[in-house]
Amino acid sequence: MSVPPEKIAELKQIIHGQLSQIGMQSRIRDVMSEVITEDYSNGQVSEQEIMQKLKERGLVDDLMQNLQFQSQGDGQSLRRPATHFLDQDDKVTNLPVKRANIDPTRRYLYFNIKNGKAFLEHIENSDPMPGQVSSYFTFHIHFRGQRFKSRPVPCACEPDVDEGFLLEVHKESSGEAAKMVDESGMLSICDKLHIALIKTDVTGETTLVSSHFLEWRPVLTAKTGRFQTSIELKGTGDESKIPAGVIEIQLELFPKPVKIIGQEVLTTQLNMERNRQSEKERLFLVYAKQWWKEYLQIRPANQERLVKIFAQDENSVTRPVCSFVKPLRAGRLLDSARHAARFVSLMHHKKMESVGGGNKLEQWTTLHGFLCRNRGDCEDHAILLCSLLLGFGLDAYVCIGTKSKGSVHAWVMTITVDGLVTFWESLNGHRYIHEPIDPDMPPMDKIHRPKYPYKTIGCVFNHQSFYGNNQPSEHVDVSHFELGNESRWKPMSQDAVLSVCGLGASPSWPTLPPLCSSTLDPTLVSNDLEQQLRVLLFEHRRDLGLTTVWDDQLSYLLTPALAAYELERVTGITAGNEEFQDSMKQCVPDGHTFKGYPIQFSHRNARRAFATCLRSPVCEEIVNCRGDHVRLAVRVKIYPYPESACATWIMFACKYKSVL
Repeated sequence: MSVPPEKIAELKQIIHGQLSQIGMQSRIRDVMSEVITEDYSNGQVSEQEIMQKLKERGLVDDLMQNLQFQSQGDGQSLRRPATHFLDQDDKVTNLPVKRANIDPTRRYLYFNIKNGKAFLEHIENSDPMPGQVSSYFTFHIHFRGQRFKSRPVPCACEPDVDEGFLLEVHKESSGEAAKMVDESGMLSICDKLHIALIKTDVTGETTLVSSHFLEWRPVLTAKTGRFQTSIELKGTGDESKIPAGVIEIQLELFPKPVKIIGQEVLTTQLNMERNRQSEKERLFLVYAKQWWKEYLQIRPANQERLVKIFAQDENSVTRPVCSFVKPLRAGRLLDSARHAARFVSLMHHKKMESVGGGNKLEQWTTLHGFLCRNRGDCEDHAILLCSLLLGFGLDAYVCIGTKSKGSVHAWVMTITVDGLVTFWESLNGHRYIHEPIDPDMPPMDKIHRPKYPYKTIGCVFNHQSFYGNNQPSEHVDVSHFELGNESRWKPMSQDAVLSVCGLGASPSWPTLPPLCSSTLDPTLVSNDLEQQLRVLLFEHRRDLGLTTVWDDQLSYLLTPALAAYELERVTGITAGNEEFQDSMKQCVPDGHTFKGYPIQFSHRNARRAFATCLRSPVCEEIVNCRGDHVRLAVRVKIYPYPESACATWIMFACKYKSVL
């Protein structure tokens, strides 16, 4: 039987991986030494003798058992086999066969973005020259807990995407999840396929160009099991009604369905789901209007409070605020609630502004779009943090109010079983314990005033509760958070909230995507950024007519300090300071002075970081240090977090001989 060259290479790679394991290597080494000791008296050792010894010791059998091959008899395998799909067009054009690692006992939806056109904003963009940095598009896909993204495609009026994604169409029931979903089961799956188009410019700034929810079920009506169409992608925010571009797509089911769903059946199903959803939203709107009317009757001043029941997403779709929050478990990507707060604080903060400036644009981005862009407003951060804290089992709520200067703000609150209230600032990870102040007491001095930056609060909510602030004062410092006390907080009916925001209540609304692990190699990116900063510092001092002498030992000794800084940001605990100070005392000779400047960024752009550091007088003094026996050091330590978030710690330091 002839084996294709690519299969031979694949097989060699698998065998090499097994042979590279430490246990297998030691066993082979023992056999080799035994063969040489016993048989080298003959003058030489043949390959056949070595192979025979390996077989006798069972190494060959163990190696074959560890290799996972597809069984030809029953079609089952120990792992998912690589299945080839070859359509007639590929046979005619002799195109290379596309392979996908799938299980033939499961149902899959193959989603292919062929190309784009009419992206008129980029009509003047020309093809970049080799090595030239240009802005690019990235398509992010989310479907039923599965996330994928395309390779970067240069921005153009007609971008050449040609990217395919293999999505599993599984059942929700745990008892039937292993069975292949049939045609009627697929017809009842309401989840849409979310396409988020991200544009990254030459500076690394990301923009959510389009957020489209694709109804994939028309493929069930295709006689060939394949459905092709064009999608008009709309913009976001103020441009949600303006076309951003068009993409040509193809949907295909594997294996091909035996039964074809009629177009009339699909239309009836979609209309039924749409009508059911509209009725639920209508009933909730009626209830919300009545609740608001009662809330205003309690106290006319409530009219001025930030009680936000509905919000618009990036597509200008109005939804109850409770629908944006859902418990989100991070798996093994985040270890604790404080790690979650640290992760969310590293997501870039960007206020949404309308075209032409003016007031802030109100847009609550869906979680998938926020994660893909890695940038959002305070509401996006608060919703993500609240969802993660709920996933860690805390009683968490999103708070809507104002900051000390009157700007609208969102943050997170947790309440313990004992009633302890903690505020979590999602933009920086800070935590504040809240203790209400007696308004009849004399004013506090500056030292004893609350440290949190919040001024007023209008409402709090999560995935199943909504409360409007009903206290005489809306100021945070005098507010009590006994949410069960209706004289202080007017609740919405939990049944009413769950009727539209409960699990499966509104299937047409977006579901929460899982978090993706970081793809960064922290050692590699830390070394790379450190080398770039060394070059920038060397060139900066050269322009000033100064020489640069590096002290690698001093650079290395800065590492514990950076680790301690990150630990403190996560846990609030300071550790290792004594050891660091002692190492510095031993590294810096008598009569010498040591200076250090640590700083943390959430990006990895060397020039931006260096320019920011130079604006600090302390760092500028270190970088421009003049004197006798000047030695410079720089250390970079990058801590990756889920998605593309990272904490970049940089420390510049110098030591020099004091002349005074």
